[in-house]
Amino acid sequence: MQSENPLFADFAKLMNSAAGTLAGMTREARDTARERFRETMGGLDFVSREEFDAVKDMAAKAREDSEALKARIEVLEAALAGKAK
Repeated sequence: MQSENPLFADFAKLMNSAAGTLAGMTREARDTARERFRETMGGLDFVSREEFDAVKDMAAKAREDSEALKARIEVLEAALAGKAK
């Protein structure tokens, strides 16, 4: 007595192959879509997150330096005004 029906075994092999092919097609479509998206967005002037954070930190540092210089100028102007009297 045969334990497996050859028709069912062939059908199972066919379905297994189809599932593998479908998974490969899905992967390929996803990779192609990602590449097209990168090409499209690469033409635009976007910056990476790291670059954005670096410039943001530089701007904060420049703002702090500006505030410190403004305070020094006020002190020097007050001293100069005191000497002028």
